[in-house]
Amino acid sequence: MKKSLTELHTETFTAEREWTVDGIPVLSACVCVPQPVPAMDRVSRRIWRYYQLQCRSFLRYCEGWLLPQAAEEYRAALEASTPLPQFQATLNYRVTYNEGGVWSLYTQSREVTLPGRTLMQRWGDTWDLRTGYPVSMGEFFPRRCGWKRQLTALAAAEITRQEEAGIARYRENWKRLLRRRFNARSFYLTDEGLTFFYPMYAIAPAVEGIPSFTVPFGELRVPRP
Repeated sequence: MKKSLTELHTETFTAEREWTVDGIPVLSACVCVPQPVPAMDRVSRRIWRYYQLQCRSFLRYCEGWLLPQAAEEYRAALEASTPLPQFQATLNYRVTYNEGGVWSLYTQSREVTLPGRTLMQRWGDTWDLRTGYPVSMGEFFPRRCGWKRQLTALAAAEITRQEEAGIARYRENWKRLLRRRFNARSFYLTDEGLTFFYPMYAIAPAVEGIPSFTVPFGELRVPRP
């Protein structure tokens, strides 16, 4: 009988692309994703295929969406005799939990396009190394405990604390947005607990980045994996 993985060992796989217009670089992209090593078992191979697909999808997005914008800005700059644009896009990752048969991380992209415009996006992944399939957020909570309501209440309390301390600011209607923009797939684990997050701009201005909130293990009756 094969033993299940208790942790996953990875190296960084890197892919870089550059696109030009009239021989002038207008867009560059760099992708770094985790590559299981050695990828000899079916779980590691399945996870590796997933991040290979994410890498290819990001590069296709850059070519299909960002490149036309960069080319348009390049031509506009030529006509106006202004500095030529240099769009940049990166995709990186950070492993946040890797023990007890659970492997968790987030990948995050950063797009620098027009001056003063930066967009970040984050995706959370938590894998069950016994099966090779993702784990849903609800599996870390007791059944019928109203965990979504408890999480948004925790986020509301933390936002109130931050605003009262003057260390952050959120949109005026953030209480309503907490419920509307909550996504049960936007989470990952850390040694401290379960961290869930909201997209950039969803509940706060760009200066706050990607708002995230952590539920410590032991609170809200969340069991450690």
